[in-house]
Amino acid sequence: MCLVLLAYKLSPDWPLLLAANRDEFYERSTAAAAFWDDHPEVLGGRDLQKHGTWLGITRNGRFAAVANYRQGIAQKKNSPSRGALVSNYLLGKENPDDYLQRLQQHAAQYDGFNLIVGDIKDVYYYSNRGGKTQKLAPGLYGLSNHLLDTPWPKVERSKKQLIRLFSAPQPPSVEALFAILADRFVPEDKELPNTGIGLERERQLSPVFTASAEYGTRSSTLLFIHSDNRVELIERTFKRAGVEGATVCHEFLIDSTPS
Repeated sequence: MCLVLLAYKLSPDWPLLLAANRDEFYERSTAAAAFWDDHPEVLGGRDLQKHGTWLGITRNGRFAAVANYRQGIAQKKNSPSRGALVSNYLLGKENPDDYLQRLQQHAAQYDGFNLIVGDIKDVYYYSNRGGKTQKLAPGLYGLSNHLLDTPWPKVERSKKQLIRLFSAPQPPSVEALFAILADRFVPEDKELPNTGIGLERERQLSPVFTASAEYGTRSSTLLFIHSDNRVELIERTFKRAGVEGATVCHEFLIDSTPS
């Protein structure tokens, strides 16, 4: 992921709303969001190169999302896939805190990452570039390719737009939420972070929605957990240069049966 917005217990209708963009090279093979054939309890997109995912949820309400931490340095050779951080949590049975505590013991093996994991009770955040795990209180959070709520322009801009929607008399529509994720506004150079990749590349990656010849926003996803434990996941995919592709919608009730 290159942008994750998390609205946690801000609405009586949606105890949890996660809105996210995944940016990736267009040549990297990807499957659209669906229940996995080999693990039918998991719903999410899938990276067909490493078989992990960037965002997913299970039928019993375990959910997770991962974003890279951008440092402008070469990646480690033979480092584990960061997509496995999500799929390993979804396929496991540990509560979010225990999973992250165990992960910290070998987190240095991975390139920089930010990880949000949760269930119907709690939500936690951890980065292997940011120290201890953090249990999230109700609130609005934004994450790009630095630590949680680092005030990069795309994070601040999209959070303000989401707050505006939540402040309206009516709940925000799906299309209004997708419009936040489709924002191609490019900030001024003086507002851009310096992550070691050069100014031109910082400009290319600065919008909420990015599009270039080889790399860009591949999917925008809305994940809702409603007050009645109904889950909706809506994913809109994009082709080269940001051309809109298909939109898929999935809905189910969380299975609260003890495992």
